This record gives sequence, C-alpha cells and structure tokens, in this order.
Amino acid sequence: MFRLLRWRLGRTLLRAAGRRCGGCTARLLPERAGDTGPGAGGLRSRGAPARGQGLLPLLAAFAWFARPTVAREPPEEEDAADEAEAEIIRLLKRAKMANLAFIRGQLENAEQLFKATMSYLLGGGMKQEDNAIIEISLKLASIYAAQNKQEFALAGYEFCIATLEEKIEREKELAEDVMSVEEKANTYLLLGMSLDACARYLLFSGHLSQAQRMYEKALQICQGIQGERHPQTIVLMSDLATTLDAQGRFDDAYIYMQRASDLAREINHPELHMVLSNLAAILTHRERYTQAKEIYQEALQQAELKRDEVSVQHIREELAELSRKSRLLT
Repeated sequence: MFRLLRWRLGRTLLRAAGRRCGGCTARLLPERAGDTGPGAGGLRSRGAPARGQGLLPLLAAFAWFARPTVAREPPEEEDAADEAEAEIIRLLKRAKMANLAFIRGQLENAEQLFKATMSYLLGGGMKQEDNAIIEISLKLASIYAAQNKQEFALAGYEFCIATLEEKIEREKELAEDVMSVEEKANTYLLLGMSLDACARYLLFSGHLSQAQRMYEKALQICQGIQGERHPQTIVLMSDLATTLDAQGRFDDAYIYMQRASDLAREINHPELHMVLSNLAAILTHRERYTQAKEIYQEALQQAELKRDEVSVQHIREELAELSRKSRLLT
C-alpha cells in the first residue's frame, strides 16, 4: 500500500474544517522547513485483504495549530477562532480514531468513524474526486473486503479506480502553474495504491486474471514514478509474479520474481526474506529443487535476522516439504 499523501491529507482536513467554519480562521503555522512531502513506505500484498497501514496518521497536524503571542484579537474574533480550532481538532481526532480502530481490527467501529469523517468533508464542500475522499473510500473498501462483503468491496475499489482514472485524464494537460507535477504524481500513486488493493482482493477471491491486470497497471505506475529500485516497485513485481504462479505460468512468474529478488538484494529490501521465499516457491513449482533449497535457506537466514517468526516457521515448513519431495524422486 503506497504510504503517500500523509502530510497533505492532514492539511486537506484542515482546509475542509475551515470551510465548515465559514469566516473563522484557524491559526496555522507556516509549513515547517524540512517537510519533504509524501512518505515512501513499502507497499505489501500477499493475496489477502489489506490490513491497516496508517492512512490517516494526523498527529503531526496538531503542530500546525498555534496561538499568537502578540496582538491579542478582539473577544468576538478570538471566540470564533477558538471554536474553529476546536472543530478542527475534533475532526482530526475522529480520523485518528478511525485509523486506530482499523489497525486493531475493530472494523465496524472503523467503518462508522471513516463514514463520519467522509460525511464531514463532503458536507464542507469537498468533492468526491478529492484525493482525501478517495483515500477514505479505499480504506472503507478494504474494511468490506476484510468482512467478506464482496459487493461493497468491489464497488468501493471500482469507484476509487474509475474516479482517479477520469481525474488523471482530465488533468494531465493542465499547466504546472495550475497543478504541480507533484500533485499529479500523488494522484497517479493513489491510483496505483487503489489498483494494488483491488488486485490483492481479487487474488484472494480467486479472480486471478483480473488480479494480474490490476497488478500490471500498478507496477507500471510505481515503476514509472518511483523507479525500478524502489521498495514498492519490488514488492509489486513479487506480487505480480505470485499471481502468474497461481495461474500455472511458472516461467513468466520466474522472470518477474528473479528480477525482484535481484533488486531486493541490491537495496537490502526490508522484505528480502519474503521475496526470496516466493522465488523458492516458484523454483519448486518448476521442479528446480536444488535451487529452491538454496534460496529457501537464504530466505531462512534473512528471516531469522529480521526476527520474523511467522516467516521462519513458514520457510522451515517449506524446506521440510521440499525434502520430502526430493526423497520421493530418489
């Protein structure tokens, strides 16, 4: 899941709250020196509905509230500003609570909180195509996926993808003084995140060819904007390879997974052990048992260094199964 727009989403919520407060002006500090925009965290996909990453981590936004230390305002204006500030803080708390509930698996609570946040933003004049609304819609679709509400999940993913594709097509010719390159890139990355989330759900649901197409589009976006060596790009390669492998296309899967593992080694990817484990699985399916064993052993060593006990257990089980198959062939 592309961890992007975090800092921007906080500012979007602040602007929305400001609109709800009419002429009230929230006291905001200028943008802090050193802010560098969207994060570049890793995107993960393992064929199951997405667990919660921090879609709305807005604690940093509280640092933007400040009371002036000079020139006290008239009481009426001060009261209005205080009311605006309080309303903004309530919105941020609600968004933070929604995200925490999602991370903790409290899906029904998270759903209600996300819906309330979205309703607030739309009521404040924000358009449905705004990236902040799309992000919340994507989180709601992931909640429905986790609840096995297929109709709602797919409708949510389709809304996010279709809306972003139409938005990108409409805005791609806009001059930079109207819409910056960074803003356009953020929208493209959000489309990639939506495609990835939908692909994961489709893979989990057994719709393999559809999942493959989604992964191919997400990989193209991520690679084009963030480069082939970016951690997100590498994981998407691995996910696409896994989808091809599930369709019995072992040779095509091997090409993508081999490239993903080479890149993962080069940059010391934080999920190198998982990429290697996937590569070993594909080698096993291709009946390259000696190579598969070597890669599994490398993956096991990496998993132990990462202290990922779940992966360690999984790799040991795969090695045991591989030994059993090898004995049967001798």
